[in-house]
Amino acid sequence: MLDMQFIRENPDLVKQVCVNKKEDADIDLLLKLDAERRKIIRTVEKLKNRRNVASKKISELKREKRDASSVIAEMKTVSEGIKVYDTKIKEFDKEIYEQMKWVPNIPHESVGHGEDEKDNVVVSEWGEAPEFNFEPADHIQLGTSLELFDFARSAKISGAGFPLYKGYGALLDRALINFMLDTHTKNGFVEISPPYLVNSQSAFGTGQLPKSKDQMYYVEEDDLYAIPTAEVPVTNLYRDEIFSEDQLPIWYCAYSSCFRREAGSYGKDTKGFLRVHQFNKVELVKFTVPEKSYDELESLRESAEGIIRALGLKYKVVSLCDGDLSFAASKCYDLEVWAPGEQKYLEVSSCSNFEDFQARRINIRYRQSLGGKLQYVHTLNGSGLATARMLVALVETYQTQEGTIRIPEVLQPYMHGMKEICPE
Repeated sequence: MLDMQFIRENPDLVKQVCVNKKEDADIDLLLKLDAERRKIIRTVEKLKNRRNVASKKISELKREKRDASSVIAEMKTVSEGIKVYDTKIKEFDKEIYEQMKWVPNIPHESVGHGEDEKDNVVVSEWGEAPEFNFEPADHIQLGTSLELFDFARSAKISGAGFPLYKGYGALLDRALINFMLDTHTKNGFVEISPPYLVNSQSAFGTGQLPKSKDQMYYVEEDDLYAIPTAEVPVTNLYRDEIFSEDQLPIWYCAYSSCFRREAGSYGKDTKGFLRVHQFNKVELVKFTVPEKSYDELESLRESAEGIIRALGLKYKVVSLCDGDLSFAASKCYDLEVWAPGEQKYLEVSSCSNFEDFQARRINIRYRQSLGGKLQYVHTLNGSGLATARMLVALVETYQTQEGTIRIPEVLQPYMHGMKEICPE
């Protein structure tokens, strides 16, 4: 959530951001409501001043044992007026809050302008695409022949988009998760095992509500949402809390299953693991002081990249333009791995800096060491990484002509020493 004073001082910028991010927040209405609210506040302040003057006058009259009835009557009228205006202010506060919910975050000055993903900029590339002397299979063919996944039976159980891992496929997914958690915790992240259902306040705090409500699974009887990412519960750990500056930065990593309805995905490639409703992911979350948040973003990105490099997969880093930037993010990098069977790059991580946008929504602050002032923290998160598409790239990259899959060396200890997945 933006600071109202910032919107007041930069209306044209905020309106342009709404256009660029394709959000339809009504900034003119918001400014009108804000102006009317401030007008009422000025009136209330004058009335309160009159009430204070009258109160002093009444005290003086009573000390002098003079008649104070007319002044008391005046103060009563003024007090009733203050109550009426206070009620109006609360009504305006509610209306302004409702409008503010739809105002997106401001992109960082380094973010380029563009319409959509076609205008994103490749920042760097790493690795070489594997060369095969045979026609490479895709992950569905490999998973079927090696009995790693069973999409047909999972569709029978839950419907399309809910994958079922089987045998060495389940072991490989678990190996990825454990390797990621072990790597991140060795590098300074503290592991969290969060709940998978959150209340609406938590989903609002990180920016999923109300913007992305149609993408979330909802349990009506309990008023709870299935998490689309562990970002939601982990970021909300410190809602309505205050850090001291020396407690920051804080780094967390968390494994969770993630649930997304993927509404509006009609026409997109939904085969196999490419677009699913449930997937596993290790999430990285940071809380930091504003001055260091962009250094922390680069560090976060490096943590996610380190996993991909350790697995020996070709990938690229993409800086998102403002037209492809999420509602809540100020800057975002996408990491995309090459999947030779699909013959395309697949997004496996988004690393974002939200600056104080989320912190304002959930009221996370810190007290500065010098001066002791309260400031909002900056929050960041990134996938470190999502396993579904990583599995696609992994099995397609390490496939052999014999139909087996070689296991990267770093994963072998998590696969009981196995070096290759072979047909039974």
